[in-house]
Amino acid sequence: MTSPTLAAVEPRLEEVARMWGAGWRRYFFPAFWLVYLGQTVDGVSKASHGWAAFAGYAIVVLFAATYLAALPMGWSGQYRLFWTLYGFAFALTGVELVFARADALVFCVYLAVLTVATQVRWALVGVVALTLITALVPWSVPALGGKVQWGAALSVLLVSLAMFGFFKIVQSNIALAAARAEVARLAAENERSRIARDLHDLLGHSLTTITVKAGLARRLAEHGETERAFTEIAEVEQLSRRTLGDVRAAVSAHREVTLTGELATAREVLRAAGIIAELPGSVAETDPTLSELFGWVVREGVTNVVRHSRAEHVRITLGRSFVEIADDGRGGGAGSCGNGLLGLRERTDAAGGTLVATSGLKGFRLRVEVPGVEADITAPATPVAP
Repeated sequence: MTSPTLAAVEPRLEEVARMWGAGWRRYFFPAFWLVYLGQTVDGVSKASHGWAAFAGYAIVVLFAATYLAALPMGWSGQYRLFWTLYGFAFALTGVELVFARADALVFCVYLAVLTVATQVRWALVGVVALTLITALVPWSVPALGGKVQWGAALSVLLVSLAMFGFFKIVQSNIALAAARAEVARLAAENERSRIARDLHDLLGHSLTTITVKAGLARRLAEHGETERAFTEIAEVEQLSRRTLGDVRAAVSAHREVTLTGELATAREVLRAAGIIAELPGSVAETDPTLSELFGWVVREGVTNVVRHSRAEHVRITLGRSFVEIADDGRGGGAGSCGNGLLGLRERTDAAGGTLVATSGLKGFRLRVEVPGVEADITAPATPVAP
């Protein structure tokens, strides 16, 4: 089945007309090859005289005009009027045999071009028929020479093949241009998605941390612990400035997230939220190539623990190729993660890993694992008191 994207870039022959321009310019290239009708004109001058010659010359002019009018319709799919003009041109060919004799069969070359221009499935059959007509009609009618015109028939066949190749090349160029435009559109769309995902992850986590720490500072101030409250507020200010820099870096694609940095941030925000945390004491056992991905997992997981879980205890477990975040909250986290979990799944899929989010009546577990890495060595968790 053809995908919608591929179907969208499938070229139409009407694009050929646009490539050649509009108005008189679209007829310039086809008209250039009408010079070969000079052979028919010469045939009229030899075989006809007086009013017959005038009629023969008029038919040549009328055929040329019909050919130029029909050709754009053939490649643009206006088949109803095209076939009317095609039939008229074919009839002119038959009539011209009276005035130009065998030289009238030069018209068959142009009829073959019109046939190829339609790109219909049976175009080859039409070309073969025109080739046989060109070769055999003079042989079957003694007045036209009585000989098989192999040379003229070969001309019809070769011109048809050349024009078939020409139209295919034009179609390929159109398809290539359309594909490039589609790739550019998809790249822009992916970049917008990346920025939206990064901003969601960055701001969601940072604003949650700011909210928690500001709330802690307020409670400390209410209990008279102004020094600790000032410390928390100072950290909120620093976090706000850092977040602003992160947003700018995300927009310019220079944002760097590390597992070590996110674990340190998680330790601080969980402490401020009053949640008992068991965090790995080291990230040495984790594959370094997974540091950024696992950093995003820790960031999103901890953000959702603080915002949604109402948990009292959370445990982060690291291995060579996996990271797992589990809490004892109210559950339902799989549905509450929303865009954050969706963005995290996109990151995991891009790395070739799997994301599993499970929720029960109590607790929520988020696990990301990337296969193809050496055997896991679980890093021990270190409890962090609130």
